[in-house]
Amino acid sequence: MTVQVLKRRFTVEEYYRMGEAGILRPDDRVELLEGEVVEMSPIGPEHASCVTGIDQLLQQRLGDRAVVRVQSPVRLGPRSEPQPDLALARPPAASYAKRHPAPSDLFLVIEVADTTLETDREVKLPLYARARVEEVWLVDLEGQAVEVHRRPVRGAYQDVRRVARGGRLELVSLAGGSLTVEEVLGIS
Repeated sequence: MTVQVLKRRFTVEEYYRMGEAGILRPDDRVELLEGEVVEMSPIGPEHASCVTGIDQLLQQRLGDRAVVRVQSPVRLGPRSEPQPDLALARPPAASYAKRHPAPSDLFLVIEVADTTLETDREVKLPLYARARVEEVWLVDLEGQAVEVHRRPVRGAYQDVRRVARGGRLELVSLAGGSLTVEEVLGIS
């Protein structure tokens, strides 16, 4: 006999009500992915250092051309609100005072992975592609490279390339913006 387990998937609104009711505490490290409340991995020092370094670089290079959001939610649809490590959103920042950025607001999403590479690749990237986020970078700390994912079509990125140390990363949506892989990875 086969037993079917029924799962209750939540909407973003229900997810927020869980927070208001105290079911989810402010210090809980969770995100909503396809209606499931998913616990996030702890942030280690190398991961934190990389995110901080990328944040500083983007702030310096882009100024007011983009809003740099660090570990803040993006709303992908009614059942998904991940918290990427970094996201570049269209200005002005005040646009996000009453709502989180939607895919059409995003220039770029960056996920930094040390222990979460496969989860980011197998779970989060398809979510971003289905939501039509135009560009996602997956920073592979262990592999010392950045995977660049572009052109989402039917839930998958059509243009995927891995850029190792010595390579350059172009910010396609922000003409003239680029970073080296060394700058993104930081000192390692």
